[in-house]
Amino acid sequence: MAEYVVEFGRDGGRVESDGRLDAPAFHRNHEPLWTALGKHLIGRSGDVVEVGSGTGQHVVHFARHTPDLVWWPSDLNQRHVKSIEAWRVHSGLKNVRSPLRIDLSDPDWCPEMKSGQGPNNLAAVFCANVIHIAPWTVAEGLFAGAGRYLRSDGQLILYGPFKRDGKHTALSNAVFDTSLREGNPDWGVRDLGDVETLARGAGLRLVDTIEMPANNLTLVFARG
Repeated sequence: MAEYVVEFGRDGGRVESDGRLDAPAFHRNHEPLWTALGKHLIGRSGDVVEVGSGTGQHVVHFARHTPDLVWWPSDLNQRHVKSIEAWRVHSGLKNVRSPLRIDLSDPDWCPEMKSGQGPNNLAAVFCANVIHIAPWTVAEGLFAGAGRYLRSDGQLILYGPFKRDGKHTALSNAVFDTSLREGNPDWGVRDLGDVETLARGAGLRLVDTIEMPANNLTLVFARG
């Protein structure tokens, strides 16, 4: 079953004195996620933006495996931003930048994307467990921004639960989807076909679909 936490640090998890938060899901999925990402990122150079970084644990883990990539984490939640920065400092990694405050409901994302103070050689955008716990406008903004900022060989990598042809891939995902929509009718597990339609509108196409644990998928989009 897919999982979500809208705000880490209010879920009873550990909070370190420097503000580092701990996401239980990180300990379960960071290795499968890296296996999927590594297939497309190992050996590449440039910048990678992670949108919706949460605690910041994932970006630190991925950056350790990719010394030639510069990772730019981001989040809108101030508690998450503090945790991301704390994990960055704690890691000592030179290829993780301080977090951006990206608002995916805005197709421009954040001022740094245009001011020259943010990433300017965007090899990839990574987004995990976001578009099902946000309004559809967030998915629209994600693809619009990726289509605008990715370089010619750049990729958008999306992870989470998805429906296929309007049907859930597992009963647990159907139950999860119902619980999301009961809490907020603008949320919910998205259909792969609708996501591909967004991608085409942004000049992207689905080039890889990777089956993941807990009935999730990793989707990789590249320029058409």
